[in-house]
Amino acid sequence: MRFMMIVKANKDSEAGKMPSEDLLAAMAKYNEELVNAGILVDLAGLQSSAKGFRVRFSGGKPSVIDGPFAETRELVAGYWIINVKSRQEAIEWARRVPAPHGPSEECEIEVRQFFELEDFAPSEAVDHHREVGKKLAAGKK
Repeated sequence: MRFMMIVKANKDSEAGKMPSEDLLAAMAKYNEELVNAGILVDLAGLQSSAKGFRVRFSGGKPSVIDGPFAETRELVAGYWIINVKSRQEAIEWARRVPAPHGPSEECEIEVRQFFELEDFAPSEAVDHHREVGKKLAAGKK
């Protein structure tokens, strides 16, 4: 079961303030634990929304909206993708994350399970997704 653990942004992360050396060290230790457990798929911190954009679709037409975006608590500052055996295991790992904005700052980590192709009814579209996935996996070797 794959899960994404999403770190919500705060005013400091949106201002581009870099984490303290202590927090970087704590995160490196946690990330190493994920690697050693064999469950880490990917992780990254994200730059502020000021450097990002959104593509909005209205009437079937896309338009680009440049950041920054106002609702900081709704923005993503970083993520981990983990592959674990159960929802409970994902909860246990999420509870072990060092406080992403430091011990004195409130923060929220949202954890969401990925859909897998097996979750969908068989169809030509699902078969096409499988073929694309095989091409992607072959390209990573």
